[in-house]
Amino acid sequence: MLSFTARDAVVTRILIAANIVVYLITVAQGNGINNPGGSLFNRWALFGPLVENGDWWRLGTSAFLHASLLHIGFNMLALFWFGEAVERYLGHLRFALVYIVSGLAGSAGALLAAPHSVTVGASGAIFGILGSMLIIQWQQTGTLAGPALTLILINLAFTFAVPNISYGGHIGGLAGGILATLALSGFGRGHVAYGRLGALELGSILALCVGSVLIAWLAVR
Repeated sequence: MLSFTARDAVVTRILIAANIVVYLITVAQGNGINNPGGSLFNRWALFGPLVENGDWWRLGTSAFLHASLLHIGFNMLALFWFGEAVERYLGHLRFALVYIVSGLAGSAGALLAAPHSVTVGASGAIFGILGSMLIIQWQQTGTLAGPALTLILINLAFTFAVPNISYGGHIGGLAGGILATLALSGFGRGHVAYGRLGALELGSILALCVGSVLIAWLAVR
């Protein structure tokens, strides 16, 4: 069983609020609550040819866009459930680092799988949170089998069963979350939540961010 501390999940709540605000802006600029669009959506969405043309910010901003009310509803509910639990365990800074890496890795995976498709949504980063839960479970119990792995398998099955879902984004985000959480533990040499956050850990996080951008660059060329 996973256990978590009683820290407030401030970062999770800020992320949820930011996603909702951005969604409302794109709804106002677009064609209704289930058809967001407008200048912000067009400038932030992930699209390989525009990334290749120099719009590298899309690797991060696309995670704050959503295509419909159901899309943002499911993602924000998942972020609330899983994000709060993981943030309370890792602490604010470590959780934020995992989320950033997962978001970038999700964008890289999406571009690898479908560089000419428009991709939006926070689900890549949310899959990264599930990947982080898997490593936390492993550190606590000594096994990967358990509720975190079950959640990952269920969500991956859903990913491949439902059309128009970015499997590349989900798998990339999952890999990013796993690697980022391992990096924060010094690749098993320390505790992921309470170990020292030193040069190795921060350097590894930076390397994962750079690696994600490099993969994205290779995907769009």
